[in-house]
Amino acid sequence: MQAIRAALRDAARLCQLVQDRYLSASTKTAGDHSEPVTIADYGSQAIICRALQQQYPDDAVIAEESGGQFKQLVSSQKREQVLHLLGHVLGEAVSEAQLLAWLDFGAGRRSRRTWVIDPIDGTKGFLARRHYAIACGLLVDGQIAEGMLAAPGYKAGEGALFYTRADETWRAPLVGGDGQHVTVSARRDVDDFVAVQSYERAHASKSRMGQARELAGLGGARIIELDSMEKYALVACGDADLYMRLPRPGSDYAHKIWDHAAGVALVQAAGGMVTGLDGEALDFSRGETLPNAGMIISNGQQHARVVAAAGRVLHT
Repeated sequence: MQAIRAALRDAARLCQLVQDRYLSASTKTAGDHSEPVTIADYGSQAIICRALQQQYPDDAVIAEESGGQFKQLVSSQKREQVLHLLGHVLGEAVSEAQLLAWLDFGAGRRSRRTWVIDPIDGTKGFLARRHYAIACGLLVDGQIAEGMLAAPGYKAGEGALFYTRADETWRAPLVGGDGQHVTVSARRDVDDFVAVQSYERAHASKSRMGQARELAGLGGARIIELDSMEKYALVACGDADLYMRLPRPGSDYAHKIWDHAAGVALVQAAGGMVTGLDGEALDFSRGETLPNAGMIISNGQQHARVVAAAGRVLHT
């Protein structure tokens, strides 16, 4: 797994280079904002899949991007930019044929082991230079087995790499160095609880989540809002105690597994709880989407109360 963790660090470095080059103060309000996302998405996924191809050549992969999309949707100029940045980060020349092979590595393959990749989770956070993550999880026989997540915005931009190892969760500096074993908090006093939720309103119903916290007796919890799967990491390392995704009224959104797999692994290995809205397990065995309408993630101390409260909110 060390080589895959190194690849996430490289992918984070590429994303930061894209931000520095294309999201300077002079370009934040002008130009095509899809350009930096496109470049970073394909570059990040290519780096991770390259490492997987080298280390686990028989494994399957489910990821957001594909070589076919790259050929059809990306202009020749942007293709060259991706190749240039990849070469810079990897320290070797990269051809378009290599890039396409990396992007499609493991796609459509049947295997007991399936890697789930989100090359940039939190697109709006990436563009606004807030929080975003590069995530990679491993499913074995459709069950969560491992997870790793690079969070460049963690601790005011200090950054961190979160990963599972030997059924535990670890946090290391993003730039490299030794990891530190972390666990979920033991906080159960409602006055001390910290809840984390999405920065963007479109991602979940903030009003419903507020109602659920009130009903669970957690109305006084301190709220942290940020983008991306980093919210899972905050619960895993004890910085936060609760994270909910309650759907907006009338929503039939199907959650993508790459938005959750790595984070679920981190929280579970750190001793926390992750369930669907009725307390059921999240089901990663059905391809790219989860059948669960939402999820509740916590340190476990008030989990049952939150599940019961969420049920009352959603069924009234």
